[in-house]
Amino acid sequence: MSAPSAGKTDAGPRRAKEPFRFCSRLGLTVLTGAKARSVPELLEHLRSAPEAVIYQHTHRFLAQHQHLVPEPPNDFAYWATQILADERLGERLAAVDTVRCNSIAELRKALVSAIEAHLGTGAACHDVAEGKEFHFMAAVKFSLPTPYEAYDLAGFAEGLKSVSISSLYLHVFEARLRPPLGVNDFSHWFEAELHEKALAKQVADLDPYTHTMEGLRAKILGFVESRLKEASYGAA
Repeated sequence: MSAPSAGKTDAGPRRAKEPFRFCSRLGLTVLTGAKARSVPELLEHLRSAPEAVIYQHTHRFLAQHQHLVPEPPNDFAYWATQILADERLGERLAAVDTVRCNSIAELRKALVSAIEAHLGTGAACHDVAEGKEFHFMAAVKFSLPTPYEAYDLAGFAEGLKSVSISSLYLHVFEARLRPPLGVNDFSHWFEAELHEKALAKQVADLDPYTHTMEGLRAKILGFVESRLKEASYGAA
């Protein structure tokens, strides 16, 4: 029996006009040549650094430390705490919520505000020793297609089971920095193509900080499979 169209309004499964195409993520890290020896210099560079630099020193923890729970830090917080031995500044920078910032501009503003607030307390500043400077690096990102695509929830579930962690990261985390800002690729497709608003909201509302990447995959699969069972009952 053929699947209903995407415009069908009953509880049965729907078929998208445009498939979900799973992609994978590759990245390169390049040195910019810029470096900071003190907190004021760090602030100065943060204000003008390219977005690829802000991305590299924040989101790379989400990609590389995918098995860490709870939330990972960022490079700025690490440098402040471990190199400058400034725990208060480190805490301020670690408190910046990378995932909940819907754009790099918003993330930059939060980091800058954290440092400005710290300097506003009259905290002492000093230069670090040679070799301990903060070196600014930039992320060069590539998105590559995988063999997996889906026209319906069943096909999506099979694809999600098969793709790599880098694909999951691309569609959940990096997607939120692309238009429409703040929306992951899965939720966007569920709502735009399958009209699955409730499912889209379930995935959008997930707190990625409370899951490993594999845990996040399992959670999303659970939502999709529950919806498939519900749809099969409704179509019976």
